Amino acid sequence: MNLRRAIGGAVAAAGAAAIGHRLQRRRAGELENPLPGVSRTYRWRGMDVAYTVAGDPENPDLVCYHGLHAAASSEEFSPIFEALAEHYHVVAVDLPGFGRSDRPPLVYSADLYTEFVREFAADVLETPTVLASSLTGSFALSAAEEGAFERLVLVCPTADTGPERPWLRTLVRSPLVGTALFDLLASRPSLRYFLRREGYYDPDSIRPEEVAYAWATTHQPGARFAPASFVSGSLDPDFDLATELSACPVPVTLLWGREAEIVPLREGRRLAEAAGCDLAVVDYATLLPHAERPAEVAEYLAGLVE
Repeated sequence: MNLRRAIGGAVAAAGAAAIGHRLQRRRAGELENPLPGVSRTYRWRGMDVAYTVAGDPENPDLVCYHGLHAAASSEEFSPIFEALAEHYHVVAVDLPGFGRSDRPPLVYSADLYTEFVREFAADVLETPTVLASSLTGSFALSAAEEGAFERLVLVCPTADTGPERPWLRTLVRSPLVGTALFDLLASRPSLRYFLRREGYYDPDSIRPEEVAYAWATTHQPGARFAPASFVSGSLDPDFDLATELSACPVPVTLLWGREAEIVPLREGRRLAEAAGCDLAVVDYATLLPHAERPAEVAEYLAGLVE
């Protein structure tokens, strides 16, 4: 009898979680473009990849690739996008598996994202400057070839998010348990905690619309598949970041929030010294200086084309 009750309780709980997830997806609705500009679609390997364009086409090209986490999307560049468009022909992409792009149940990998970064820039733009955040900075670094990019601006780049845990990827991808776990990870309190802990120096800088969009993007069909690879460590490239920076064939600027803790400034100084690249430090910011101090970062980036 006890076993029967336990099984019945587990089935009921799984059913309730599934119903709750469907209701949340319905409430989230279809994602709108969070950026001011023209929405376009790039067809890549059977996927529709969404991107936004703004600014004078005669200006130098700048492509923005957001960082990776459960709620990642091009919304990361919302605070700075218009300012960038004053000096650049600027493009911001929702990487495959995130935002308004398709989210098929692939096993996402560092190689896949490296190839996407390279091929998107080659097909859509002409020798752009690349602004890439966090782990995506390592993909941009891998994609850099002579003549492919004008310059890389890497925001708190990393190539190591921790030990690989393939079992966690399998768990998060599972239909019932994985959906329930991801819904907990993507709850509004969890999203606010993530932004407060890792994204911003000043919690008052977190915009309500940012949290709302983060919640909506994590409740789209297929939202957990790409983050499942991220949280399991499966997206980390297999190289030493300092060595790769030293060998990069194009100029690199490292952009760092002075108060960053997850990837601290001392790491930025170490990388800049080892690779001989520029380091720009933004005060009162952590991992998202371009979102927390957009005017300062936009002014710095404008200086690169003057």
